[in-house]
Amino acid sequence: MVYADNLNAEPDTADVEAAAAALGQKILVVSPSSDEDIDEAFAKLAQARAGALMVSPDPSFLGRRAKIVALAASYAVPTLYYAREYPDSGGLMSYGANFATMFRQGGNYVGRILKGAKAADLPVVLPTKFELVINLKTARTLGLTVPQTLLVAADEVIE
Repeated sequence: MVYADNLNAEPDTADVEAAAAALGQKILVVSPSSDEDIDEAFAKLAQARAGALMVSPDPSFLGRRAKIVALAASYAVPTLYYAREYPDSGGLMSYGANFATMFRQGGNYVGRILKGAKAADLPVVLPTKFELVINLKTARTLGLTVPQTLLVAADEVIE
């Protein structure tokens, strides 16, 4: 298991390391911050013979998703992403909060503030809607068979 991280997210990394250890797996943390670093990170993954990649939720990665998805395909690394935009762009699968729902909630907060509510008085709301998106075309290209139980659990399957 490999974890790509461009943030100082030690708690997230620790959680991933603990989960990997429980499964008897090792992880390699790579922290690309530029396009060149992303190329180097994938070269490191290939050299380490990474069996999978998990891309952390970093806005700079979303802006580089075409490059990341293309490199994951080029190196034939099954990759889990945090946003549906990746499988929509050809990535294997994503699991994460639904951005549209989060933005809608943000709009509700702006409306409440414009009507006089104090921002400090509004409760912190965590995402409540998460979605699993699987790109079957990419799975077939990688030679993977997605278990039926995972397909049934998916919110969307891209054929």
